[in-house]
Amino acid sequence: MKSTYSSLAIAILALTPALLHGAATIVIQNDDNAGVGFNDPTPVAPVGGNAGTTLGQQRLNAIQAAANIWGATLNSIIPIIIRVQGAALPCTTHTAVQGSAEAVAVFRDFAGARPGHWYPAALANKIANVDLDPGNADIRARFNLNLGQPNCLTGTFFYLGLDNNHGSNINLVTLMIHEFAHALGFWTYTSGSTGLQFAGFPTIYDAFLFDVTANNYWPQMTDAERIASAVNTRKLVWTGANVLAAVPQVLANGTPALSISAPASVAGSFAIGTASFGPALTSTGVSGEIMPVVDSPGNIGLACTPLSTANGLAVNGKIALVDRGTCLFELKVQNCQNAGAVAVIVVENDPLSPLTGMSGSGPGITIPSVKISLADGNRLKIALATRSRLRSGVLGSMGTNLSILRGADALGRPFLYTPNPFLAGSSVVHWDTSAFPNLLMEPIINGDVTRNVAPPFDITLALLKDIGWN
Repeated sequence: MKSTYSSLAIAILALTPALLHGAATIVIQNDDNAGVGFNDPTPVAPVGGNAGTTLGQQRLNAIQAAANIWGATLNSIIPIIIRVQGAALPCTTHTAVQGSAEAVAVFRDFAGARPGHWYPAALANKIANVDLDPGNADIRARFNLNLGQPNCLTGTFFYLGLDNNHGSNINLVTLMIHEFAHALGFWTYTSGSTGLQFAGFPTIYDAFLFDVTANNYWPQMTDAERIASAVNTRKLVWTGANVLAAVPQVLANGTPALSISAPASVAGSFAIGTASFGPALTSTGVSGEIMPVVDSPGNIGLACTPLSTANGLAVNGKIALVDRGTCLFELKVQNCQNAGAVAVIVVENDPLSPLTGMSGSGPGITIPSVKISLADGNRLKIALATRSRLRSGVLGSMGTNLSILRGADALGRPFLYTPNPFLAGSSVVHWDTSAFPNLLMEPIINGDVTRNVAPPFDITLALLKDIGWN
């Protein structure tokens, strides 16, 4: 069976070149009108190995270069047809949908398919060894025509060179490598916000989504369970055999962790974001009693000014708990360090913010710091409510667990990106941002990602093999 669908655009990454070997023909079809997009006649000088002499031709060369990487990687006797177009995609002064790619049609219950599961067109054709929708494209791809113009990520443009020397601009080749992966199957047609399966059937992608809390796979869950799973941070994992074999080759040892050992009411491991300033977490870690800074109404500790005598005595030799807000992360940590704290935990101040790391620069900071969600911070504050002036009985440690790969659980299963709240177009269909080295299919731009989609550099190809690209 066949059905068409539309998907939301997604986040983009920065990548670097690779040489890969496969056997798939990818045909790019220019769907732009005369004079615009890929047909823009504006003269330009060749750049970064892109010999096109018009703006439109350079754009088309960049798109073809991205397609060639996948064509050299995948195996299919059925050509993959991609219809491309420039479009005015949503954007503001500081943000922009840079591009998108999606399957034009999805199919189920064809020869060779797992019964009752949807497949994107290109993958369905590959498995069936026949074009299931002859005469039509398999993928639709777009890039934002207005990028860099006023009110559209102003001043940041597409780099059209093929050498990845994009500087502060956005590399169109790398953008589309990421986007094409989604259209090839790194995607679910099941709604994470409603839990509803598309036309009542799961996606082949769903068959490998396992929620460790529910102890179940997505196709076997109820709609309500899938809604909960889509925001179950670092509890939704991928179980495909190809990915599990690739993960130890790609991800590094030493998962950053915050562990609470007492009291029993809050004991366990907490999801954290790490800081770009101060010392990195180590395997030996920092352990101690946790004490809150309280300097504002509502049991809040902003630590934006030097700590009072009482707060200083409370955190001296302890792990300080402070709240996000008003001032920079590094200033909060510096003030706690000056008061004698051995480490700092920053509590997020927005219940709707996904857990991320802490950016900043603090050359004088010598103690580690991490960030936790507002919900987890409130759990700790309840346990801290019975503290004395100098003791709390809440014991914790922060460090790296060398037995766990970064971005995976203790069984080596990589986490999918499941922030709370749910982010349409990003949640579930990317790897979690805790992965290190950074992966191609994370929802953010990372400078150390390469264009090589296979192990030992990346696990994108391994996931595509799990769903049928083998």
